[in-house]
Amino acid sequence: MTWGADLPPPATRLRWRDWPRITLRLCLLVPLLFGGLGVLLILRLLERPVFGLRRPFTPYLTQNVCRMALLILGLRLKHHGQPMTARGAVVANHASWLDIFVLNAADRVYFVAKAEVARWAGIGWLARATGTVFIRRDRRDAARQKLLFEARLRAGHRLLFFPEGTSSDGLRVLPFKSTLFEAFFAPELQDFLYIQPVTIAYHPAAGQERHLYGWWGDMDFGGHLLYILAQSQRGHVDLVFHPALRVAEFPDRKHLSMAAEHAVKEGFDRAHKGQLPLVG
Repeated sequence: MTWGADLPPPATRLRWRDWPRITLRLCLLVPLLFGGLGVLLILRLLERPVFGLRRPFTPYLTQNVCRMALLILGLRLKHHGQPMTARGAVVANHASWLDIFVLNAADRVYFVAKAEVARWAGIGWLARATGTVFIRRDRRDAARQKLLFEARLRAGHRLLFFPEGTSSDGLRVLPFKSTLFEAFFAPELQDFLYIQPVTIAYHPAAGQERHLYGWWGDMDFGGHLLYILAQSQRGHVDLVFHPALRVAEFPDRKHLSMAAEHAVKEGFDRAHKGQLPLVG
């Protein structure tokens, strides 16, 4: 499923003077990502036989690699609020492939992504190595996926969902779909699980297009990456951690989904109005 705006995504045109900047940043970014991936795989070979699903070391490596990647990409991360310490999951709005770096840089989370992502060159390799849970939107797989979620949550993983189901232009929050919230209401889980809503709001530098960081429709990943690398001015992203919601306090998935969506939208509106206190 792909979200489409009223207007098609803009064409990303690169100028000859952009290429030195692109080349320099690629020379820094590619070794960082694939060097980090190599170290992570080695650590995971040592980690898995002892700890199984639990990952006491590799998430810290992922977090630091993503922080350095944001520096190279020219995107400053601003924290508001704190990641929860309770067991549970995180739900956030989804604007771009950049969300992967932003969210991993701020918290040790494990993404839940559609199965197609596993086949994407580059991103798919990184996603698999960092413990992403891949799902298919097929009712025949629902029971198996529910058991997988339960196993990961019991192992102490904070799973991260994008309830919108697709990315957008970064200028809005799309309606949340409640389907994935059903797994949180398993009798064995709902009494101790919490869901933390998180808002992502991108802010390009002055003079740049408002939807610069959004990635949607039929936009090409490689072209968008190069366009981001070409920018001479540094933008920033607000990441707002809202108070966690206790699953047991909600009667069903729809009410929980609506509460999470309300928190994310409110944070998004405040971020774009400049009404967030800076805490990090």
